[in-house]
Amino acid sequence: MSSLQRHTIALASKDIRSILLGLIASMLLAALDQTIVATALPTIGRDLGDAENLPWIVTAYLLASTVVTPLYGKLSDIHGRRIMLLIAISIFNLGSIFCALAPTMVTLAVARGLQGIGGGGLIALSQTILADILPPKERAHYQVYIATVFVTSSLAGPLLGGFFAQHLHWSFIFWINLPIGVLAFTVTNAKLKLLPRNERPHQLDYLGSVLLVVGSSALMLALSWGGVRYAWTSGPILGLVTLACVAGAGFVARLLTAPEPLIPLSILKDQVVYSATLSACFAMGTLIGLTIYVPIFLEGVIGLDPSQSGVTMVPLMVGTVVGATLSSRSMIYFRHYKRAPVGMMAVSLVCCLAISFYGTLLPLWLLEVLFVLLSMGIGTVLPLSTLAIQNAVERHQLGIATASMNFFRSLGGVLIVAVFGTIVLGGTVGSGGEIESLARGADSAHLAATFRWVFAAASVGLLLASVFLGAMEERPLHPSA
Repeated sequence: MSSLQRHTIALASKDIRSILLGLIASMLLAALDQTIVATALPTIGRDLGDAENLPWIVTAYLLASTVVTPLYGKLSDIHGRRIMLLIAISIFNLGSIFCALAPTMVTLAVARGLQGIGGGGLIALSQTILADILPPKERAHYQVYIATVFVTSSLAGPLLGGFFAQHLHWSFIFWINLPIGVLAFTVTNAKLKLLPRNERPHQLDYLGSVLLVVGSSALMLALSWGGVRYAWTSGPILGLVTLACVAGAGFVARLLTAPEPLIPLSILKDQVVYSATLSACFAMGTLIGLTIYVPIFLEGVIGLDPSQSGVTMVPLMVGTVVGATLSSRSMIYFRHYKRAPVGMMAVSLVCCLAISFYGTLLPLWLLEVLFVLLSMGIGTVLPLSTLAIQNAVERHQLGIATASMNFFRSLGGVLIVAVFGTIVLGGTVGSGGEIESLARGADSAHLAATFRWVFAAASVGLLLASVFLGAMEERPLHPSA
């Protein structure tokens, strides 16, 4: 009996359920942290007396978590999933403790960066471990749980953040991570010892890693600050763009010349990998951008108050889970598993165009129906892209392939959010305006005209996601784990 067969037999249903519980807890740590902080930001700024540097609480985490994601994937291929996931959980929890105890905004931002270094490995490693223990068809059954984690965090995060900040103390948004982290660590530490080992002799490209970190950090800072903190033509933004270009060119050179580049060329050249990654990049980026700016549309154009706006956003979140479930089921029961997502993405594109042209004329109930259908299409892309990529690569490349997809998906989110922000700010208060004041201070008719362009840009993002999804090769799913 082969080693792989022995490991497959050892992983009984109860072991898989236990591992899944640990993975869900790990992903919940990262997903909840991205949503629970936002509603507590004003309270944190007042308490620490430094509202000027408040954006760094978000930026530090986003930067750190994004740039280290490929490193976790590569290191897990070298040293194994279990040890890297335990390291990620430990760093995240340590960063959470430092965040809760931070006496100043500067120390809080540094602690958030440390937290992000841990958070960058939680989602990608969890997805990779799921690929280690289950074949693609069976894995599709569990994708709905992953989608549910993100929707739950999107809905519960703002509510918990506001409750802790108002009724307890803002530090509880970080203390809540500890019991979840302990659960994730305890379960994964015990059960992941049963995982099959797929490592091959690898070496980490240190120079390529540094170039990737520097280049992606500079690009993300430029996209985050451009048109908000600094004008797009200002010295700091141009300097960051130049640094990103130089480091990016160096990273490409390392990919072509290094004995073992950080991201193997065999992965980047794979038709399924690059098509699925680009499709997920545009789909997820569009969803993130809409999640951030649709509340401004609902309050400033439709005339809802903040609580009504929050309720109206629920269909946009729930539709993602429904779409992910449909996509996962299509991969289980249908040989041509791509047809349903391609069809649903076409529906999403039509809905987004309808909101762009007629959004201000539609009754609220119809607008919510369009939000559901729009997000359902996006939801179909997310599990499909992950499973297709993991199905396409060699087992010893699962870590870096999954992590690279998450990395580029995050960069796509930052890019599309920057595009949406430029449209909104340029069309209302101009460069350097405050997003928070748009819904309150901008002229409703002018804001409505601006958001027609926002939804038009979202339609372009959905169109590109559909094109790359349609171009993706539909390979048969492997029958074994």
